[in-house]
Amino acid sequence: MKGGKTVTQKTAVVLIISVVVLASISTYSSLALRAEATRITQLQTLASDLESRNTVLENALSSQPQPAGNASFGLNAVAIYDISNQSVVTVQSTQVSVVQTIFGPQTGISSVLGSGFVVDYSNAYYIVTNFHVIDSAVNSTVTFWDGDSYPAKVIGSYPYSDIAVIITPAPESDFHPLKLPPSASLRVGQTVMAIGNPFGLSGSITIGIVSQLGRNIQYQSASQVLSISDVIQFSAPINPGNSGGPLLNAGGMVVGITTATASGSQGVGFAIPSDTILRELPSIISSGGYRNHPDLGIQAADMNYELSQVTGANVTNGVLIEKTVSGGPADQAGLRGGQQITTIAGQQYIIGGDVIVSVNGNRIVSYDALSTYLERYILPGQIIRVGIIRSGNYQEVEVTVGAASDP
Repeated sequence: MKGGKTVTQKTAVVLIISVVVLASISTYSSLALRAEATRITQLQTLASDLESRNTVLENALSSQPQPAGNASFGLNAVAIYDISNQSVVTVQSTQVSVVQTIFGPQTGISSVLGSGFVVDYSNAYYIVTNFHVIDSAVNSTVTFWDGDSYPAKVIGSYPYSDIAVIITPAPESDFHPLKLPPSASLRVGQTVMAIGNPFGLSGSITIGIVSQLGRNIQYQSASQVLSISDVIQFSAPINPGNSGGPLLNAGGMVVGITTATASGSQGVGFAIPSDTILRELPSIISSGGYRNHPDLGIQAADMNYELSQVTGANVTNGVLIEKTVSGGPADQAGLRGGQQITTIAGQQYIIGGDVIVSVNGNRIVSYDALSTYLERYILPGQIIRVGIIRSGNYQEVEVTVGAASDP
């Protein structure tokens, strides 16, 4: 009996331990399942959050301006060079100029080296280059990437935008046209590349970024100093011989014509935007020139703090009218130039005239801004509302925009 009792007690103990173990396992399993469910819920929440953030990011990216020409992809420099180099040519001209000396006018002859690139317009091939490359030229030649050279003929040009168009009797197989998209969507900071022939080193490529837009520059042609509006400033190094070559975006398309560097600078280059080329090319090809360059007929300077202090003006930005051209658009509209000459930091100004601060309701802070607005949006014959400060008071004057006369 004692033995049987012992067995029964042992059995009871085993049963109790088994119940406890099963209960523990059940509790552990329940807790584990709950923890796993919680973990799954957390992962689902994280996934939902990541998906939401991705949607926000995609929407933000889709709302950003696309590179000029809607190139939504970027190519590396090797690919761009491979695509574009065969389109770039060397343009060499012999120029004749007249120089005034103490012995009277003397004729000078010089050789000018530049670049150009092929475009397709109305199913015909043309070469676009700078006006100053072919200005006063008695003969010009074009050399393609493979070394073949041909005589070139200028069919049209426009000095105020430093654009010229030439043709050459090369075989069709030598022409590889580049695409010309609008440059309106170009943004500061975008990567650009210049291909040209600096110092005669044909087929050279340099890389930089768009440094600024809407610049106004002056350049020296063979015959005179001319002003160009709405110009791209970029950092890709260029040198003599690059003039007339293409400035390319990350899609390998032309957004401008390289035209000049700032004197004594490094990495400050300028290019005529493709919007200007597209606007003027048809007229240059068909009629040999362009007749729709807007002009107000003023000589002006940027208003600044020092000028404001000297003149007593109540604005520190805008465009100070120093002179109006007699009979010109500004003169006919009653805009006023200055009457008194003053010198500030070694620079002479004619003060006392109106200060332009807006055009058609758009704020104008500098002469660059004024000339860029006119170049982009206004044609000769249009009437614009010019906001001015005169004697400390704001008023608007209607001006009928004129056309720039031939240089």
